[in-house]
Amino acid sequence: MSSSTGFSQTLRDSTQFLHQQAHDSPFISELMSGKRSLADYTALAAQQYFVYHALESMAARLAEDEVVGGFHSAELSRVPEIEKDLAFLIGPQWRELISPLPATADYLEQIDRSAEWPVGFIAHHYTRYLGDLSGGQIMQRLLQRQFGLNLDGVRFYSFPAIPKTKPFKDRYRAKLNALGLAPAEQERVVAEVHAAFKLNIAMFADLADASAAAA
Repeated sequence: MSSSTGFSQTLRDSTQFLHQQAHDSPFISELMSGKRSLADYTALAAQQYFVYHALESMAARLAEDEVVGGFHSAELSRVPEIEKDLAFLIGPQWRELISPLPATADYLEQIDRSAEWPVGFIAHHYTRYLGDLSGGQIMQRLLQRQFGLNLDGVRFYSFPAIPKTKPFKDRYRAKLNALGLAPAEQERVVAEVHAAFKLNIAMFADLADASAAAA
């Protein structure tokens, strides 16, 4: 599964339909169109905390890996920002008041398997962080407008250390292209990206179900 324009383009082309499916999931589309509450957004932030804690813990474990160690950087780290958001949205005892939903727990297990296959970690890292850099500012503005927020509560979507996202994303994609993966390994990474998208979609479905149950 090679591409004349590189593996990054292969990944992008092969996941467009899943990216759209995630974007169009009822929970996210309703949140973005103003049909969800601040409590729903807070619930999303809580689940994101677990996902990014798992991602960044794995990034630290794999920091010395010669293949994938260079993918994560301090500018990308989201956990400190989500912690600030949750302290603002929930209060100082937020850690005691949140727990992973079943689909989120499945997602965490999938990320944890990256310890056995470090290249698989790139699939999860790519799925989340490139998406954040691509759509985060739009999402931040929507949430600020809907819920009357300033920066507190939506710090997750802000990357002050990356003022220009395009050059950063270009460098990231260059790293993907430089991996030099064999076709079979490329296919395996693409499959893992697909799995990551499906896990995100399942998490959004769980959030919708939890919101309905609480209504």
